[in-house]
Amino acid sequence: MDKFIEIKTVDDYKKTIQNKSILLFTANWCPDCMFIKPFIGEIVEQYQDYIFYSVNRDEMLELCQELDILGIPSFVAFDQGKEIGRFVSKLRKTKEEIIDFIDSLS
Repeated sequence: MDKFIEIKTVDDYKKTIQNKSILLFTANWCPDCMFIKPFIGEIVEQYQDYIFYSVNRDEMLELCQELDILGIPSFVAFDQGKEIGRFVSKLRKTKEEIIDFIDSLS
């Protein structure tokens, strides 16, 4: 997830969501998170209107609970401090599903 800026604190999160941003909730041990790794960089390149961030679920568990992020990988989009969309589930996400989610934000 080289093209993602990592959110490490709640203050980082609060600043981040003021931007047109997409947060990826993930964990190092998660096989479904590793499944998206080969193609997620292409998606980031394709959608330069957004800033992409990663949130390690294990390190930011309270934030994930507050946002009702129970499954990973999951995506939540924000603009000007407001949530504009979410793709949250415990299921593996395909490249096409992630692209469809981002396209639905417009």
